[in-house]
Amino acid sequence: MPRPRFNRILLKLSGEALMGEGQFGIEPETVGRLAEEIKQAKEAGHELCLVIGGGNIFRGLAGAAKGFDRATGDYMGMLATVMNALAMQNALEKIGVDTRVQSAIPMATVSEPYIRRRAVRHMEKGRVVIFAAGTGNPYFTTDTAAALRAAEMNCDALFKGTSVDGIYSADPKKVASAQRYDSVTYNKVLSEDLKVMDASAVALCRDNNIPIVVFNIREQGNLASVLDGAGVATIVQSDKNEGGQDAGL
Repeated sequence: MPRPRFNRILLKLSGEALMGEGQFGIEPETVGRLAEEIKQAKEAGHELCLVIGGGNIFRGLAGAAKGFDRATGDYMGMLATVMNALAMQNALEKIGVDTRVQSAIPMATVSEPYIRRRAVRHMEKGRVVIFAAGTGNPYFTTDTAAALRAAEMNCDALFKGTSVDGIYSADPKKVASAQRYDSVTYNKVLSEDLKVMDASAVALCRDNNIPIVVFNIREQGNLASVLDGAGVATIVQSDKNEGGQDAGL
């Protein structure tokens, strides 16, 4: 099998992706469908690791706005990501995908501690690694954690699954005339404050030349399609003038 362009990827999912049609929590059928998508990508020859947000259970910034200390709220959000990671691990192993959860906050009873070399070895053995508890530090989002882990794992790309089919100049759900981009540079995302990931995550990907691929994870089969180059997505990467590779999937 020829090596795909994006052989090793980090898949970033929001916690909301696990809610399905609900307003809160984890919807088992939705988690099961996402697990099937990940299994398809594995069977196509890709090495995968995941970072899942915790917004379906608790969001640190929202907690801070309601009176929690910001650091305390962020730690609570990290614990929510561990719950999501365990739910995804359960769904993946039910369908025969060997999975490991590594937490940046040590929880020996339910997960491995985050150890970079061990995580790389798991991926080399064909296991899916789910990184939980963000970076282990408050004031950093799971987007930044995803960019950091993608760099540490030497990933070929960071795939961000969202509820829209790419990056727009404005929120397409609110602005009917919003322009959709097939490709865009890191610097344009940062200078125009396009709502893809937080600025520190985009800058980290830019500095390590890790393309960010934004696609609709809610559309069944879309992850495999995008990995195969057939799906609809937006890619964020350097252009020639920034010293990187040409844009385009």
